[in-house]
Amino acid sequence: MRLKYFVIFVVLLLSSAPLVSAQDATVKDEKVEATKSNKKSGEKKQSADAGKSATADQIAESVIFIYGSLGGRDYLKQIRKTTIERGKISLINAEGKTEQSNYERLIMRGDNLEKERIRVDQEYPNGRFAMIFNNDKVFGLFNDAVFSPREDASKAFQNQIWHGLEALLRYKENGAALSLVKREKLMNVDFHVLDVTDKQNRKTRFYISSKTYRVMMLEYEQDAVKYRRKFYDYNYAQGTLVPFRSVLWANDKQIEETNIQTISFGQKVAEDAFKES
Repeated sequence: MRLKYFVIFVVLLLSSAPLVSAQDATVKDEKVEATKSNKKSGEKKQSADAGKSATADQIAESVIFIYGSLGGRDYLKQIRKTTIERGKISLINAEGKTEQSNYERLIMRGDNLEKERIRVDQEYPNGRFAMIFNNDKVFGLFNDAVFSPREDASKAFQNQIWHGLEALLRYKENGAALSLVKREKLMNVDFHVLDVTDKQNRKTRFYISSKTYRVMMLEYEQDAVKYRRKFYDYNYAQGTLVPFRSVLWANDKQIEETNIQTISFGQKVAEDAFKES
C-alpha cells in the first residue's frame, strides 16, 4: 500500500513540475529543431493533462506522504502519539486591541479526532486559562477551577480541531468525504483546491500547492462568517512537517496569529491533564 501511494505521489509531483526546455547548442538543421519543438509541446500538454486528471484521493494521500516524510499516515501515527507544543498567540479582542500570551498545547492522539484529547493553556497576568476537549466534550479551567466556556469561545476552540490540518491528514480515520473542486492560481502559485467534509457535515476547503503538496491555506464558514487560515514557516519536527506560524482571518479581518516556539512528539503526557478534577 505504501509503495502504491509513493508511486502516486511521484507521478503527481512530476506532473506538476515545470518542464525544462532550455537547449544550449544551436542546431542548424531546421527539421531537427521542429521535431524537438513538437515533441516538447506534446510532453508539456501530456504533463498538464496528467495533473488535471489527479483524483481527490491521490492528492490527499500525496499530502499525507509529504507531512509524514514519505512515510505517510503510519509514520505520523507512530511519531505523533502525543504532542507538546509551546509558543505565543496574539488575539484581537472585541475592542480591537491585541492581546498576546504564552500558550501550551497538549495532545493525546486518538483513533480519530472525536477520540482525541486536547488541552490548550494560556497564561495571562491575572491567571492561567485552559480549554480542554475530552470525550467529545469541551470545558474550561481558570486557575484549576472548572467552568463552562462561552459559546463563542467553545466554537473557536473546536474550530481549531475540526477545521485544522488534521481534518485532511486523518480524513480516512474520521470517515470524511473528499471532493476535488478545481485548480486555482493565486499570487502565481498553482493550487489543488480540495474539500473535506466530515460526518457532522463540517466542510473545510484546503488550498494545496501543486508543486510541494503542502497546505498553504484553508477556509471554512460558520454562522455566516468566512474564516481563512494561512500557514507559514514550514519545517520538520522529528521527521514530520509542521507549519510554525499560522494566521487566522474572519471576513478578511485578522483575528489571530500563532507562532510555535517548540514542539515535540512522543513524550509522556499525564492523562490527569485532561480531567475536570
